[in-house]
Amino acid sequence: MPEHSPAVEAAIERELRLLDPEIRHTPEQVGALLHPDFHEFGASGRHWDRASLIEMLTSTTDPGARPSVTSPIEATQLAADLVHLTFDTENNGRHAHRSSLWRRTEDGWQLYFHQGTPFSPGTK
Repeated sequence: MPEHSPAVEAAIERELRLLDPEIRHTPEQVGALLHPDFHEFGASGRHWDRASLIEMLTSTTDPGARPSVTSPIEATQLAADLVHLTFDTENNGRHAHRSSLWRRTEDGWQLYFHQGTPFSPGTK
């Protein structure tokens, strides 16, 4: 496995933190990981902004629920302050391809954009 740059390692670590139910249940911790201009096109088809995602995650996250990452996280450092991650998840039988852009800011690495695209297993 190739070694990752510190930027890639930081983005992967923070992506995994966002999947952690303990983090997802705490508005301050979720907020610290999301860029002020964050937005997402969710696997549900909904467009999320920072405030709506924080509200949804912290009000509905089951402490035991965690989407499982079902593929290795692929990472590309696009610039000194920008990392792109891709991976697949499964949650209650729903599968999604995931794509995240992480930006380095004065507050550290923050998720700037995320997209989830549903798929059926075996039809990648």
